Amino acid sequence: MSGKHFHTIVIGSGPGGEGAAMKLAKGGKRVAVVERHTEVGGGCTHWGTIPSKALRHNVRRMMEFNTSPLFREITAPANLSFPTVLRTAERVIDQQVGLRSSFYARNDVPVYGGRARFADEHTLDLEGHNGRVTRLTADHFILATGSRPYNPADVDFTHPRVFDSDQILSLGYTPRTITIYGAGVVGSEYASIFRGLGVKVDLVNTRDRMLAFLDDEISDALSYHLREHGVLIRHGEEYERVRPGDEHVILETRSGKRIKSDILLWANGRTGNTDNMGLEALGIQPNGRGQVEVNEDFQTAQPHIYGVGDVIGQPSLASAAYDQGRYVGHHIIHGECDYRLAHDIPTGIYTIPEISSVGKTERELTEAKVPYEVGHAFFKDLARAQISGQTVGMLKILFHVDTLELLGIHCFGDQAAEIVHIGQAIMAQPGEANSLMYFINTTFNYPTMAEAYRVAALNGFNRIP
Repeated sequence: MSGKHFHTIVIGSGPGGEGAAMKLAKGGKRVAVVERHTEVGGGCTHWGTIPSKALRHNVRRMMEFNTSPLFREITAPANLSFPTVLRTAERVIDQQVGLRSSFYARNDVPVYGGRARFADEHTLDLEGHNGRVTRLTADHFILATGSRPYNPADVDFTHPRVFDSDQILSLGYTPRTITIYGAGVVGSEYASIFRGLGVKVDLVNTRDRMLAFLDDEISDALSYHLREHGVLIRHGEEYERVRPGDEHVILETRSGKRIKSDILLWANGRTGNTDNMGLEALGIQPNGRGQVEVNEDFQTAQPHIYGVGDVIGQPSLASAAYDQGRYVGHHIIHGECDYRLAHDIPTGIYTIPEISSVGKTERELTEAKVPYEVGHAFFKDLARAQISGQTVGMLKILFHVDTLELLGIHCFGDQAAEIVHIGQAIMAQPGEANSLMYFINTTFNYPTMAEAYRVAALNGFNRIP
């Protein structure tokens, strides 16, 4: 057993681990990364963000092609299979792995492959892929181990008709029907993907509305358009048991329903990757979902051991994890950091159409008794959307009725995750620079989707008493 000492060891090479490692390396610290898989990138690159968004992009392009009157004049509709659209995702994953690997090489950050377990508060025993154990020590550690799909013990995930969101990427055919259990971000995105491929989709939601953290109007719009595309949404349902068979799988609900389909995709919750790491002996006790508790500076019960990303729970976004990693790196070096770095983040949900938001919702502002007004721009009225044929959706601006300060930006429709950043940039400005008047007094290129900000701002300004 050999041993090496580092200033900081980062456990996990997903967005959180990468953000921390790069920040520390640029700060002149001796850093090492531990990754239990054979390639870097974490769940984001291999099973989550990258593959699902690549799948969604290709399906959306196919839908756009099939609904275009111009292309209908020259050719028949295209019908792509799930494995076909998945192959493009695999190419993107390979490109991402090569890129991310080069970051560590260029910054002299060694990457150790294997499973890490704490021997004591400053020592890791790393079991490599060859079975050899390497002992590493460090002054600081960062838990960036990510999460995996939650698999309840009474559901047989070894059955060929039962999948979680990792396993679905190995599906070798296009099913005729699918039941998706869980209507959170993952379930909603895959409902869009499979429906776009022509698959009959039953989306089972354990709550009374979809994506309740969103602005209500945006959540309602998503539900409406999923139904319009043919997705059957069942709210307020919880499973009783799953009965897989040779020809189909049946989901039985507590309300007595029996939902039959070719395959079942379980997309209800995730579990932090903290098992068998020896954390409990250090006084770091993961909760029932494998997540560790951290303070406002992302420190665990051991101040020199930090946690970032999915392993600490919400918001469970790749973008948030990366910024949290950078925050922690800065905190380790300097002992403090600008708190906004890790908290002023937008939400992006890649359904078809996509959703993105930043700031407060109407419900939050109403509960806080903040006097606000609303400005809308509907995509059907924008020339650029009419040209592209992407007329579903809207931009919604929430602003203070007295000061005109921007309070929330919510977008539903094509390119929503790009459009929201214009509003985010103005919301981040200090003092009076954060104002609805920026959009009213700024000239936007025409025709563009960005023009929606001027339209929404004028719409809202005209509502002021």
